[in-house]
Amino acid sequence: MTESAPPETSAADPARAERARASTRATGVVIVGMSIALWWPAFTLGAWGTLFFDQGLTVWAASVGALVVVLIQPRGRKRLWKALALLVPSLWVVLLFVVVDDTSDLLTGILTLAGLIAAVLGLPVTIWVLARVVWPEFGEDIPWSRRLIVLGAVLLIAVASFFLGANQSRFLTCGDFTISGNSEPPGCTPGPPDILFE
Repeated sequence: MTESAPPETSAADPARAERARASTRATGVVIVGMSIALWWPAFTLGAWGTLFFDQGLTVWAASVGALVVVLIQPRGRKRLWKALALLVPSLWVVLLFVVVDDTSDLLTGILTLAGLIAAVLGLPVTIWVLARVVWPEFGEDIPWSRRLIVLGAVLLIAVASFFLGANQSRFLTCGDFTISGNSEPPGCTPGPPDILFE
């Protein structure tokens, strides 16, 4: 009876394990960052039926900062696409200045839709692009299967946040919104702040 040779251990195995750990860490960072950025706009859309101006301007400020970082990078085709994606919130702000108040309802609707897209999609896209700029290996560390997990997790949190906003009267009171410095959303439950959220 012959003994089988011990399996060969290659130098690639520790490197592969380290890449897997880096991919897991990067996936976690992206999911947490995008979820933090997206939950409040989704919640306000559910609770008030609108996005607040500060959310749109936060997206604009973050995208301009990321755009500056992209523009100082070495030239390349990917740089152009990143810059164009980061210009969307600025285009929305420019349109707000250009369009006068007596414009048609269609144009107002288009502007509202553009603002919604800029606020809800702009923050996660800005975070993703900025992470790729600051950490170039970032995209290489996350395979497509994990990118789909990121997208699914962030989408789930956005939908859940919208649902929580739409059903805020079941677990929050008008006092919760008032004490936090927010206006009371339509249909909030009258009462003092809930002790859990003070």
